[in-house]
Amino acid sequence: MLEYFPFYLGLIVTILLLIMLANKIKVAYPVLLVLAGLAISFIPGIPTVHIDPELLFIIFLPPLLYEASWAISWKELWKWRRIIGSFAFVVVFLSALSVAFVANHFIPGFSLALGFLLGGIVSPPDAVSAGAILRFVKVPKRMSSILEGESLLNDASSLIIFRFAAIAVATGQFIWTDAALSFSWMLIGGVGIGLAIGMIFMKLHKYLPTDTNIDTALSIITPYLMYIAAEEAHTSGVLAVVSGGLLLSNKRHHFLSSGSRLRGVNVWESLVFILNGLVFTLIGLDLPEITSSLGPVSITSAIGYGLLISAVLIVGRILAAYGAVVVTLIARNFISVADTRNPGIKVPFILGWTGMRGVVSLAAALSIPVQLTDGTAFPQRNLILFITFIVILVTLLLQGLTLPYLIKKIGLPDVDNILPEEEADGLIRKQMAEHGLLHLRTNYAAQLSAQPFLQQVASKWENTGQLVDETDMARESKAVYLDLLDHQRQWLLNKNKQEESLDEDIIRKHLKYLDLEEEKLRFT
Repeated sequence: MLEYFPFYLGLIVTILLLIMLANKIKVAYPVLLVLAGLAISFIPGIPTVHIDPELLFIIFLPPLLYEASWAISWKELWKWRRIIGSFAFVVVFLSALSVAFVANHFIPGFSLALGFLLGGIVSPPDAVSAGAILRFVKVPKRMSSILEGESLLNDASSLIIFRFAAIAVATGQFIWTDAALSFSWMLIGGVGIGLAIGMIFMKLHKYLPTDTNIDTALSIITPYLMYIAAEEAHTSGVLAVVSGGLLLSNKRHHFLSSGSRLRGVNVWESLVFILNGLVFTLIGLDLPEITSSLGPVSITSAIGYGLLISAVLIVGRILAAYGAVVVTLIARNFISVADTRNPGIKVPFILGWTGMRGVVSLAAALSIPVQLTDGTAFPQRNLILFITFIVILVTLLLQGLTLPYLIKKIGLPDVDNILPEEEADGLIRKQMAEHGLLHLRTNYAAQLSAQPFLQQVASKWENTGQLVDETDMARESKAVYLDLLDHQRQWLLNKNKQEESLDEDIIRKHLKYLDLEEEKLRFT
């Protein structure tokens, strides 16, 4: 292993350079990294990369899911829960069903069970790819929220389908009652274990004498413990990480200090940056091993099967996006929906086009056992691996490269009816200053008249609504100012809950300002 250390070190440097190039030319970095991995794999003398599926599932997946659950807005997730749930569960199941029937009909030797296995593998779109692409274009807030929410849940639903299909292939039978009980346990057990471990870690953060370094270390341990505990209980590790992450994210201001919140974000951004880069490069590097295992199937036939399945997935997702709109327009006559307006034909098409596949699909394919329990070879394993690779490559290149152009060309309507960011930002700053002034004058009138620093705070908020400059202050003034910051923080959290149309990103921006202001007190 040590002899390959220079290779992996050079690989990380190459990844960093490629991501900088991707930002320069405004191309989603997963596309460049997969292509670079492909190119590197053909260089003579390069070590053959064998990707252990356990490595992808255990090492990479928990932190990536955990970070995503911290980044997403719970308010937006709940607001669009119906369409997110439909894409994460219903559309994933329909995609797997479509792939199953097409594979059974057109690919020799594919049973329906094998088709469902392949469908479970390739049905979940990859969140990282879509997120990297959407960085360069402006899309309505609702679309980004739906894509983020879907990505948190679709991995769980697809892996559940994959497990049931693998059991059906191995045993030759599928018992619906057993499957229903197992499915229920995976959902309930996964969520329950995630919430339970999340509660335990929340108490650890809150009541133990931790500091920022310990808080950050605990945050890195948390997703791994959630995932492993859930998998050991034969339930969904993905749902455990997502549910636990959402709980801790939503309660972060109740158990983490301002320093832990600020420094933890920096550590997690760097960690996820490296993990994502490695994952997409490894996908390209694994091509020689995948192609060498095709056996009697010709490379041209295998590519044709991969293109066929890719087309089924792309067309199926687009149709599902329009179907979701139709269902919503009908359902609004009977139940309350997040938005009763017709989004037109542009938004569903773009939503349907954001179906790039990635690391979860490759990890699931690699985790197919080489042999069945009776010692015979697992049927069509090598072909499934190759088709999965083609689907990942085609969706990343075709959809990943064209999505920014389509978004700019189509010109998505902004139907969210929210204030422009600058205007909303200024309004929040002004209201936050007014709230702070009221609290200061009501509860600390004597200190305000006696402490020059508090007078400066009042003057600054009264005139500009900005935070105060760093300056020396008395211990009493510092205690009052910390209380003011805490009340402003609570006001922001309450305002975010009460105003559904308010962009949570603006609230988080001002919460970060308050954390920075609180940290400044350490050096005064």
